[in-house]
Amino acid sequence: MTVRVRLGAGLARLSAAPLKTVQLAEGATVGDLFARLAEDEPDLAPALRSVLPVVAGEHVTRDQPLADGQEVALLLPVSGG
Repeated sequence: MTVRVRLGAGLARLSAAPLKTVQLAEGATVGDLFARLAEDEPDLAPALRSVLPVVAGEHVTRDQPLADGQEVALLLPVSGG
């Protein structure tokens, strides 16, 4: 299946492109997506430990199954006041 990945500003600077298309096996989860991204782009791997995945406007966990054609936004948590 094909999943689109949109990297937030903090992550986009670590990647060749802010928008990626990733091929995954049917039934893949967000965790599987993270593993593929870390393998394909090792510079992203350290940042993926703290990334917040968002699907359809909602924060999801790493065990969330993905569907063909979905877009996953990856955002770094922000602190401050």
